[in-house]
Amino acid sequence: MIQPAAPPPVSPERPLARVSWVAVLGFATLALLWPLLRLTGLEAMLGGALTVLVVFGTTLVVWVLGAGLGAVPRPVLTLTLSGAVFSLLLTASFLVLGDGPAHGWARSVVAATIELAQYAGLGAVAGLAAAAIQRRGGPQR
Repeated sequence: MIQPAAPPPVSPERPLARVSWVAVLGFATLALLWPLLRLTGLEAMLGGALTVLVVFGTTLVVWVLGAGLGAVPRPVLTLTLSGAVFSLLLTASFLVLGDGPAHGWARSVVAATIELAQYAGLGAVAGLAAAAIQRRGGPQR
């Protein structure tokens, strides 16, 4: 019987070696909820504050439970990267839909950088919660 090859050991010099990039991209695509709500007219129907709660609430629940119960390796790093990609997707979708800020490129770049840091931080906090779920007895790997 042929044994499958063991994965290569993760070296301390390559911290991104065990990040599930499929999970990062999957979690980050939740950024597309916002333009979807806008395009379907649900954003106007729900109102601004409720739309924010729906998008962020759904995103956080999916991130924490998906990474925590899904036994995603390195949940803090995975969700931090997911938050950064989430920000990039959200910014790109607003620009494509013509909803970008009208206050010049320099301010837009600064705003996008701050937003990227905020979403990466949100991802890190969600990753800490997911790691706690994994430690408390989430599914065995």
